[in-house]
Amino acid sequence: MANPIQFLSQVRSEVGKITWPTRREVVLTTVMVLTMAMVAAIFFSLVDWVINLGIKAMFI
Repeated sequence: MANPIQFLSQVRSEVGKITWPTRREVVLTTVMVLTMAMVAAIFFSLVDWVINLGIKAMFI
């Protein structure tokens, strides 16, 4: 097991290798995630509505 100073040195070295996303990339991916979440919500709402209509038609 490495001593704490060596461990912290290795952590600092690894953190230096990280490639952070640009602001544009963060905004773009956030917009894409929100858009896909809205599309999925609309899709499942429509599917639920159609199933609900079908079940009501069967029992009326």
